[in-house]
Amino acid sequence: MIKILLVDDHAVVRMGLKMLLNNHAEMEVVGEASEGNEGIEKAHELSPDVIVMDLSMPHGKDGLSATSEIKKQLPNVAILILTMHDDEEYLFRAIQAGASGCILKSAPHDELIQAIQSVSKGNAYLHPSATKRLMEEYLIGIRDGEADHFNLLSDREREVLTLIAKGYSNKEIGEKLSISVKTVETHKGNLMEKLQMKTRPELVAFALKKGLLGYGM
Repeated sequence: MIKILLVDDHAVVRMGLKMLLNNHAEMEVVGEASEGNEGIEKAHELSPDVIVMDLSMPHGKDGLSATSEIKKQLPNVAILILTMHDDEEYLFRAIQAGASGCILKSAPHDELIQAIQSVSKGNAYLHPSATKRLMEEYLIGIRDGEADHFNLLSDREREVLTLIAKGYSNKEIGEKLSISVKTVETHKGNLMEKLQMKTRPELVAFALKKGLLGYGM
């Protein structure tokens, strides 16, 4: 069962999401909050697996600030940003804050379900147009002289990077490579430091650009 905390300033939105998610056999909404500060408190109190976080909340702490604070205090909680803004500025800010993914409020219900399932497993989730813009922005950075540190990675780190980008969890990566989860985490930490990246979506974009998923750009 995926335990979910809803953080949105609109009660009607929370009610609709709660009905939708509670009707799914694998999901349970364990709590609600109307702004970021309350969301932080509820996250500590309820220990959810996934927080569906509204980006824009005019009262109290906003979604990005709350996301950043929660990830510092509860790094294992996955946060899915729910937004009406189809804008790369918000996308990059959400990733930098530590969000596991972003989904538009206009997205179909089945896409929301898929996104929650994905981030609950430790994967990243970005809606298609966001993925395209993330890649475009990354490639612009490369063309403008951004350092490419791929050559600094060991063969094992490249293997781990490829499997992370393909959506495997640390446990699954360990099983595939016959190494412990702790060793996987060490390799992941090393490659993120070498690539100067902090989040899974950044790693996915980098791996896609390098052609590690079988279809580069």
